[in-house]
Amino acid sequence: MPENILIAIAWPYANAEIHVGNITGSHLPGDIVARFHRLKGDHVLMVSGTDSHGTPVTIAAEKEGVPVESVYKKYHKGFLELFQQAGITYDLFTSTHTQNHFKVSQSIFLALKKNGFLFTKVEPQWYSPSAGKFLPDRFVEGTCYICGYKEARSDQCDQCGNVLEAAKLITPRSKVDGSTPVLRDTEHFYIDLSKLEPDVKNFLRERSAHMRDTVLGESLGKIEAEGLKPRPITRDLDWGIPVPVEGWDGKCLYVWFEAVIGYLSAAIEWSQVSEGDWKDWWVNPAAKHYHFIGKDNIFFHTSLWPAQLMGVSDQFVEIFTGEKGVRLTLPYDVPANQFMNMEGQKISGSHHWGVWGLDFLSRYDPDALRYYLTVNMPENKDSDWDWSEFVTLNNNQLVATWGNLANRMLSFSYKTWEGHVPAIDPANLREADLALLATIEAGFESVGKELDSVHLRAALGEAMRLSTEVNRYIDANAPWTSIKTDREAAALTVYTALKAIDSLKVLFAPVLPFASEKLHVIFGYSNPLFGEQYVETIQDSLGEHTGLRYRAPEGQAPAWKPSDLQPGQALNQPLPLFKKLEEKVAIEERARLGN
Repeated sequence: MPENILIAIAWPYANAEIHVGNITGSHLPGDIVARFHRLKGDHVLMVSGTDSHGTPVTIAAEKEGVPVESVYKKYHKGFLELFQQAGITYDLFTSTHTQNHFKVSQSIFLALKKNGFLFTKVEPQWYSPSAGKFLPDRFVEGTCYICGYKEARSDQCDQCGNVLEAAKLITPRSKVDGSTPVLRDTEHFYIDLSKLEPDVKNFLRERSAHMRDTVLGESLGKIEAEGLKPRPITRDLDWGIPVPVEGWDGKCLYVWFEAVIGYLSAAIEWSQVSEGDWKDWWVNPAAKHYHFIGKDNIFFHTSLWPAQLMGVSDQFVEIFTGEKGVRLTLPYDVPANQFMNMEGQKISGSHHWGVWGLDFLSRYDPDALRYYLTVNMPENKDSDWDWSEFVTLNNNQLVATWGNLANRMLSFSYKTWEGHVPAIDPANLREADLALLATIEAGFESVGKELDSVHLRAALGEAMRLSTEVNRYIDANAPWTSIKTDREAAALTVYTALKAIDSLKVLFAPVLPFASEKLHVIFGYSNPLFGEQYVETIQDSLGEHTGLRYRAPEGQAPAWKPSDLQPGQALNQPLPLFKKLEEKVAIEERARLGN
């Protein structure tokens, strides 16, 4: 029976271009899982958007001397271009700067307030005398009072991963002008997480069977050691979502609180511009929610976000739609990835040390990027992008093992059987032929199990192992030799190999959609494996904004199944699937680093 699958992917800040670490950290794994469930016939909703209100966006605007809105729109446009080129198939990629997101976030706030989980408190916050205003947490850096890291933000330390109390930061300095801020009292709303701690702990224990150990250690382990403490959810800002309480002008909802609400607001916006119903995913206890994020956001998504959802109880839906007694669905899994480094060093935009998505795709194909990032995905520990390894894996695995297998067999069949699959009688298939097809057919279970568990490296490794089995079968039967003396035997070999390749095409499709779609056409099928992406202008009371949409193929049956390739089926002209790269590529690309 088809499942309802929500793929929720971390919202990128609109202050920098997306690099390979971001792509392999959240966008690509989310897309692979989404494509797998679409092929299975599940009802998938994949959402995300540009985080327009984060402090990094306002810092970028101040540095460039332009309005914040123009900064977020510039980077948002680049995100849309990247995802289209890389094949990241969002059902909706939107923005936090929409009236819909404002309304949903404010409704969550009011539901928490109504249920007694919010309180106000006067606290000291860093204030810039030179700028004459309070500084958001990410505008202040200093030395972490826990680990001594000298570039910690006042709300979180990137080195030790701890959430910090801003007032305890050592030697604070303003990121705007380098001046020393002072502490001044200001009033804010807090969410009382201590009241929700028992429910959050029970939630995490219930999910422990399928959540990664690294995720549980960062969430349940931290809660059991330190407990959940009240956290502020408002800040003194003039760019963001206003606090929906009279007398609170000049204050906005804290970005950590409102950005995660985007997973819900994006689903609601999607239902407004499509024929779907967001409640099929969000008020359906059987729906499965997957949150794809980097390790620096684990605690927010496994502890604070579930606490928000539990705290609103059934009040959000009542406030938002008037419907009573309906609760929101909690996350099913948070398969957070670790970080990807670059040639042994941390990726750094300021030092030009990294590979940026659009720049990469201006020289190389998207499947080459998707393949290497999946093989090297930092699922349980940090990984490292190495240009020599990229070239080697592209040539030895993607091209030689899989691409050449498909191309040489299709080309041989196209030439020898005049543009057709050999017209054999399936009843004549030999024991070796049937054994190979049974091995490949079993791959839909073995590869599917890994994809369903979000073990993406293992899934790709299993698909590549199966392609190696087909190569061995072809080498053992050598149809280009046997055809000279036994055309029928060669035909049986070629048909068996093509049927196996047709199945492998589907097994590889979640990771290598462009090549699989190309193979699908060469095999002569008329319906595509996947739908198409397009940019749509969406009307909103805050003005027009652009969103990335996905249109699924109409009336398509589930495609996650073994090949039903017919003997004698007409083929289209075979073409190479991948490009072999020269060894000098690694040298040329390394020369670009740091420049």
